[in-house]
Amino acid sequence: MAKKTVASIQKGEGRAFAKVIKMVKSPKTGAYMFQEEIVHNDKVKDHFTK
Repeated sequence: MAKKTVASIQKGEGRAFAKVIKMVKSPKTGAYMFQEEIVHNDKVKDHFTK
């Protein structure tokens, strides 16, 4: 499924976006989870500082 998402944003203005994966610790169980989002290239650093 990830290949399909990445391939679909490579056309036209899709190159202005990036798929970012952030590791987040669950407050309930303490286990780590991965959060995936598609973010504009200008906002990638802001996404990781949240």
